[in-house]
Amino acid sequence: MERAAGSRRVLAIDLGGTKVSAGVFDETGHLYAFRKAAVEKSRPEATCDQIAEEASQCVQAPGLRWEQVEAAGVIVPGIYNPADGSAWAPNLWGDADVPIRAELVRRIPVPIRFDSDRAGYVLGEHWLGAARGLTDVVFLAVGTGIGAGFLSGGRLIRGAGGVAGAVGWFALTGEFKEAYRRVGCWEAEAAGPAVAQRTGRESAEAVVEAARQGDAGARAALAEVAEYLAMGVANLVSALNPQMVVLGGGLMQAGDLLLEPIRRAVPKWAQPRAAQQVRIEPAQLGEWAGLFGAAYLALSGEHVQP
Repeated sequence: MERAAGSRRVLAIDLGGTKVSAGVFDETGHLYAFRKAAVEKSRPEATCDQIAEEASQCVQAPGLRWEQVEAAGVIVPGIYNPADGSAWAPNLWGDADVPIRAELVRRIPVPIRFDSDRAGYVLGEHWLGAARGLTDVVFLAVGTGIGAGFLSGGRLIRGAGGVAGAVGWFALTGEFKEAYRRVGCWEAEAAGPAVAQRTGRESAEAVVEAARQGDAGARAALAEVAEYLAMGVANLVSALNPQMVVLGGGLMQAGDLLLEPIRRAVPKWAQPRAAQQVRIEPAQLGEWAGLFGAAYLALSGEHVQP
């Protein structure tokens, strides 16, 4: 049965390293309008101009006026610092801390709530995905990099400066390699580029495809990566005692080639009781998790007033 449409309308913005997406939602999760474009990252001001334009077009598409939009939720890559409203997003603007809250509050005429993309992912899966209704959840994104969003007792864990979730820096080996200085140990050993490097293939996708075709070297590389992923997941399980760890990101498109080995290995490394209590599940919302999470942010209050 189709869900009845809700009466509230909110705007969701998912700013990524390569694209920006916008959507208008109601409180049931119904999507009224959607836009997606390659992100303009020549200057932070140009990015914010683009976000404002995409937002305006998205609101107008279903025939709405700004007065009918209750609020907006915006998620950004890298580190969002709630204390000063700045974003550190090296894939977009280099090493600068950009005052994105101040820039967008001037451009979008509704209350706005901001957070990191990691927070958006876990909120999206909590609202309408694999972790629907759960209060203690880890969303682990494994793609070009590795990052995590945390819900504990129904509240986001952000850390003192918005850095919580930068789990790619987990130390999982006793030997320090130079690559760890740039991206962290776990990311260097287990993210998508590591999969490709282990086999000499051009991409992680190529390794996964070769493994599906029965290539022994590709299967061995994925087995090594699965063990590293299981170690990191086990650390998260032991530290946070979540009800569920949701595995998402591009590399997890490998499906059971990674999911099942991770499930088997986590109990070996994790605190036993926490390991018994946790479920490890694939993400359900895919690339939509962030946009749904941004909508949930807008619906849940704590807005920055323009």
